[in-house]
Amino acid sequence: MQHAESLYSTALRMTRNKSDAEDLVQETYLRAYRGFDGYAEGTNLRAWLFRILTNAFINGYRAKQRRPQETDLGEIEDLYLYKRLPTLSVGAEDELLSLFPAAEVREAMENLPETFLLPVLLSDVEGFSYKEMSEILEIPMGTVMSRLHRGRKALQEALYRYASTNRLITDPKD
Repeated sequence: MQHAESLYSTALRMTRNKSDAEDLVQETYLRAYRGFDGYAEGTNLRAWLFRILTNAFINGYRAKQRRPQETDLGEIEDLYLYKRLPTLSVGAEDELLSLFPAAEVREAMENLPETFLLPVLLSDVEGFSYKEMSEILEIPMGTVMSRLHRGRKALQEALYRYASTNRLITDPKD
């Protein structure tokens, strides 16, 4: 149960609903208990549990919707906030993120398509490596890297729009 809090936090971000997140964690532990003989002693228990959590989420998601949400990757532009803020130096990322209300960052993450949300959550929130994410999501490492890159770009775009609208930054064209 030492990973329950971390699993719940990720499940809440995936499902965006407390009771669904609780159900997902409960389903994860139930599946882990039933399939414990498939766990290889000495391997990463946390990664194994996250793989079960992710698979349970994906299976439930697919049951609810026949087709996953599609995103036109051409719409995601190269908007690098750090290029727009030349005065920031060491710790620029932390300084930049402090400009945004937590609710705005959370909303930007929640609006990511599932294909991008899962890698961003597993990497940037839970701290898994590319290899671990590849195993958890059961996709090639190159796909993990691509989805993580595109997810981060989508987040940058959403936060850039917020920053521009709320005059947190100025456009160099102005």
